[in-house]
Amino acid sequence: MPLKKFRFAVCHWGVALLLALQGGWVLAQLPDKLPQAPDYLGEIRRAPSGELKAMPEAAQSAEAAATATMIVGHGEKISTITEAAKLAHDGEVIEIRPGDYRGQPAIWTQNNLVIRGVGQRPVMLADGKSAEGKAIWVVRGGKIRIENIEFRGARVDSLNGAAIRFEKGNLTIRACAFFDNEMGILTANSADLTLEVIDSEFGDAPHHQGDLHHLLYVGRIGKFVLRGSRFSNGYLGHLVKSRARENHILYNLLVDGAGGKASYELEFPNGGLAYVIGNAIGQSAGTDNPTIVAYGAEGRHWPDNALYMAHNTLINDNYAGKFLNVFTDKIGADVEVWLLNNLMVGAGDLNKPAQGRFDGNRLVARGDLIDMGGIPLRLTSQSPLRGAIRPPGQARGVDLLPDAEFRFPVGTRKMRPNSALAPGAFQ
Repeated sequence: MPLKKFRFAVCHWGVALLLALQGGWVLAQLPDKLPQAPDYLGEIRRAPSGELKAMPEAAQSAEAAATATMIVGHGEKISTITEAAKLAHDGEVIEIRPGDYRGQPAIWTQNNLVIRGVGQRPVMLADGKSAEGKAIWVVRGGKIRIENIEFRGARVDSLNGAAIRFEKGNLTIRACAFFDNEMGILTANSADLTLEVIDSEFGDAPHHQGDLHHLLYVGRIGKFVLRGSRFSNGYLGHLVKSRARENHILYNLLVDGAGGKASYELEFPNGGLAYVIGNAIGQSAGTDNPTIVAYGAEGRHWPDNALYMAHNTLINDNYAGKFLNVFTDKIGADVEVWLLNNLMVGAGDLNKPAQGRFDGNRLVARGDLIDMGGIPLRLTSQSPLRGAIRPPGQARGVDLLPDAEFRFPVGTRKMRPNSALAPGAFQ
C-alpha cells in the first residue's frame, strides 16, 4: 500500500475509533427515548440524579400559564369581567384596562389571586345586574387581593346590594373606591374570614328607602383591619359597622361631611376587641344619630371584649351629642375601655368608662384648630395642648402611640411624634 494511502487509512480508523468511543459515552449518558426529530420543540433538562430528561412543549406551556397575567379590557381577547372570573386560575394576576365595565357581575372563587386595575382606575358599574342577586362582585375564594378598581351603583331586590360581597377566605382591598352602593363591602359571618382595607374611599350612600345602607359592613369575622381610608356622605346607615372579633381601625378619615346624614360614624355592635388609633371621626349637623362612636349596642358575641381609643380627633358638627357611647347595659359593665389622648371638637359628651383608663382627653372649639380639607383637624403650633399629655403606652402588646397619620385624599404618612406630644390624630 502506498505510504500516502496508508496514512489516510490509519487516520480514518483513528477518527472512527475515537467517534465510536465518544459516541458510546454519549449514548450511555442519554436516555433511550429522547426525541430524535429535528423539529422537536421541547427542552432537555438535567434531573437532580444527573439524568437528562425531555420536557414537552405542553408541559412548559402549563407551567408558564400558572404564572401568567390575564389581560382584560375593551378590545382584548378577554373583554368582560364576567368571562375573566370564569377563566381565572389559582395564582394568576388579572389586569383590567381602564374604562367603564357595565353590567358585568363576577364570582371569584380562586386562591392566591391578584385583581388590579392598570393605569386610570377602571369602573365597575352595576347597571342593574348582580352576581347571585348579591353584589357586583362575590368573593368566595382563598387569598385574594383587589387593587385600584372603582365600584358603583350596586342594587338588588333585598336592598342590600354590595359592591363586594365577601364570603370566604382572606381579602385585601387596596386603593379602591366605592360610591353609590347599597353596601360598599358586606361580609359573611364566619370567624375564618380576614378583611383588610387600605388606602380606599367610600361615599355617597343611596337615598332610597329600605335597609340601612352602610358604607362598610363587616359581619362576625375573625379580623378586620381598616387603614388610611376615607368615608363620607352616608345616609341613615353607618359609615363603618363591624361585628368582627378583632378590629384595628388606624389612621382613617371617617368624617360624614356637610352633605352627609349617617347614623353612627363607627360602630361595634357586638363588642369584640377594638383598637381605634389615630383617626379623625366626625358627624354632620344633619346626622341621624347624635352618637359618633358606639360600642356594644346589640350585646356581646365574643368572649373577649375591650375598646382602646387613643389619639383620635372626634368632631361634632351637631348642636349636641355623644362622642362615645358604650352600652354597658347590653355589653356588660365589666368591659374594659381605655380613652387616652383623644381630642374632641364641638359640643358633646365623653363619659368616663366604668372600667379602664381615662387620661389626656381634651375638648376644644373649632377655632382652635387648623382646617385640613375643610375639616378642623390640627392644633396650631402655639397651642397650649402641645406637650400637655403623656404617651399612652400599650394595650395587650399593641402600641397605642400612633406612628402615622392620615394623608389627603387617602393614605397615610409616617410620623415620629416629638416630645411636645399633642392629643388627637394629627401631631
